Amino acid sequence: MSDFLLFDSVSDFSEGVAMVCFNHHFGYIDQRGELVIAVTDASVDLAAAYGQSLALARAGTYYGYLNRRGDWAIPVQFRQAKTFSEGLAAVQGGTKYGFLNLLGEWVIEPQFDLAEGFSQGRAVVKVGDGYGFIDTQGNWVIAPTLTDAWSFAEGLAVVRQDQLYGYVHAQGTAAIAPQYQGAFNFSEGLARVRQGEQFGYIDRDGNLVIAATLDFASDFADGLAAVLREGKWGYIDRDGNLAIAPALDYAADFSEGLAAAQVEGCYGYINRQGDWLLPPTYTNAGRFCEGFARVQLNYRWGFIDRSGTPLMPHLPQDWLNQPAQP
Repeated sequence: MSDFLLFDSVSDFSEGVAMVCFNHHFGYIDQRGELVIAVTDASVDLAAAYGQSLALARAGTYYGYLNRRGDWAIPVQFRQAKTFSEGLAAVQGGTKYGFLNLLGEWVIEPQFDLAEGFSQGRAVVKVGDGYGFIDTQGNWVIAPTLTDAWSFAEGLAVVRQDQLYGYVHAQGTAAIAPQYQGAFNFSEGLARVRQGEQFGYIDRDGNLVIAATLDFASDFADGLAAVLREGKWGYIDRDGNLAIAPALDYAADFSEGLAAAQVEGCYGYINRQGDWLLPPTYTNAGRFCEGFARVQLNYRWGFIDRSGTPLMPHLPQDWLNQPAQP
């Protein structure tokens, strides 16, 4: 097959490979387009990108983890599971969540009602109606007394107390008192916050460095943040100045120097000056990861590089010719 838009679904590239699904069969291609991992269990109906050499996958209603050969490294047995990070993965064993190591051994026994993956040595967990944070040994760093909490980023985490959001340090001490109607992770030293119905940005000391006058906003990436003004998307720099005028129907975060953007229902890629490097021709488009971005046209997915050159898949005929799974 010569068409690079071949797949039912794909993931971003991670650890040198990307998940691809063709006729409900799952595998992973490398950056040459070669199928280097074929998932051996035909009952797999969902697979994610690799994280720490293991890929989360589902067969029926249960989850497990695949190794780099496409076999089960940790067998299917969990009702819910998250990708590995910092050597641990949050999984639901029975009715409670705990954490496994890369060998599939319980490091923190199931005891939580909800759990997120570890970030910067801390994980958000829920007990009853309250959220808190634990360390990698399962010790409480912040007791589960919060209304809501997000994972740590750049040393701070969003927490909610009653109806207001603020930030805490990894040691559990308050960093920025709850005062916002909405708050998001720090990225490149700034965090977007919502005051009333408008968005702005604060620094790590809680100073409002970009006034809350935006209809909507995203995190900073590659020095720019996508913002919504009067129904159109553009980008601002770290000083709050317009870097790319609002003229887009949608604008994604920059990654590897390019950002996916949409006009008139089609996606392409712009550079930091707002010029179209890859014209809007796709019905969907992802961010660039490890030199490639996933793109979709007519319900089929494939990959392009930063020049727009397609990554041509080189797939074994016996894999392509397998009967379609229901």
